[in-house]
Amino acid sequence: MAPVLEALLATPLFSSKPHNTNSPPNFHTFPSKPILLTLRNTHSHSCVANASPPQDPDPASNPQPDPNRDRRRIVRVAWEKILRWSRSWRSKANTDILQRTNKVVVLGGGSFGTAMAAHVANRKAELEVNMLVRDPQVCLSINENHFNCKYFPDHRLPENVVATTDAKSALLGADYCLHAVPVQFSAFFLESVAEYVDPGLPFISLSKGLELNTLRMMAQIIPQALRNPRQPFVALSGPSFALELMDKLPTDIGANVQLVISDNSSDVTGVEIAGALKNVLAIAAGIVEGMNLGNNSMAALVSQGCSEIRWLATKMGAKPTTITGLSGTGDIMLTCFVNLSRNRTVGVRLGSGEKLENILSSMNQVAEGVSTAGAVIALAQKYNVKMPVLTAVARIIDNELTPKKAVFELMSLPQGDTKETTRDIGTATGKSGMTTRASKVAGGDTSMLVKATRD
Repeated sequence: MAPVLEALLATPLFSSKPHNTNSPPNFHTFPSKPILLTLRNTHSHSCVANASPPQDPDPASNPQPDPNRDRRRIVRVAWEKILRWSRSWRSKANTDILQRTNKVVVLGGGSFGTAMAAHVANRKAELEVNMLVRDPQVCLSINENHFNCKYFPDHRLPENVVATTDAKSALLGADYCLHAVPVQFSAFFLESVAEYVDPGLPFISLSKGLELNTLRMMAQIIPQALRNPRQPFVALSGPSFALELMDKLPTDIGANVQLVISDNSSDVTGVEIAGALKNVLAIAAGIVEGMNLGNNSMAALVSQGCSEIRWLATKMGAKPTTITGLSGTGDIMLTCFVNLSRNRTVGVRLGSGEKLENILSSMNQVAEGVSTAGAVIALAQKYNVKMPVLTAVARIIDNELTPKKAVFELMSLPQGDTKETTRDIGTATGKSGMTTRASKVAGGDTSMLVKATRD
């Protein structure tokens, strides 16, 4: 399936397969000391009376070595080696998979589903890209005007993108399926279309989050909802915004694909947990921004949140390299620091004093971090991991802690791993009815991170 994703998702400026760490390019390194060249004077002088003393050779005829020139040459050679390695690697990845792919179906007509439909359709004009949407008005807008009137009214879609509300016709004959339905609605939706899904149809999940009541990831939801434990599945993650995809800005999509076939050879847990928790962390980052607390506070909070994500993910069996890669840290940085992030926007408005209910009612897109927060904390309790920043977000969403109180207490968080000594900081009950156990945190003589008292 990897060549398929490379062909369908790769962008011209970026390679679309993960680097082969077993065959790295042969890089030059800078010399630790300056290069010294010894010049021998071969001039002979006759012993003649009153002969003038020997003159120094012309400096222009014996130039001294230029350290800057040598350094530039070393850098140039290293860069040329990288380019040759990259071109060789890309040439081996060229396949005819794209030519043999006739139809791709996209489940969901939201912003990212629409952007991915356009991205894939632009790869091959003859490719049929079907979007299965539930809004008849969006369907009509796409088919008649080639615009998604709800999410991208100013971006024209490729001619080979069509929309339908009929699941049977959308899925019939599809070679690949891009799943872009929000996590909390995915199980119900997939169960309703399961009878039309070919058991060998590869699913590429674009959805990020955890199912609130069951704590399931998409790698579990999709095969269980389709009643096919061997349904081919791929999790696509990494730093990418729908708007920038629609604007055809460089996005390293293919390199962020994690394959999850029946042999479980890839780190789907790391990809999905990072993709879920970064939305919760983005709400915290937005709160800091909304309260105008500055860059120092932002850096401290996001750094701590990254550690918490790593603690939980590795406890669940994820690879640390996944968390520090594009699908982990790359996605976290984008979501926490860029205004296009829906979850960050929720946090900014919370930090500015708005009520959560008013924020959510005014949005036409789903901020997965709001519903994921409770599930994340339940997982943290299950795996006995201390997550003060993400716990604080859950308590704010449950209306048991104000953003102001939470953020200023988070600033007193002890540095480093907080797993050695613990204190109970309370229990919060979410509006969904789920009880979430808050983290246990302490650190010598440092103060509590988040107190159990209600504001």
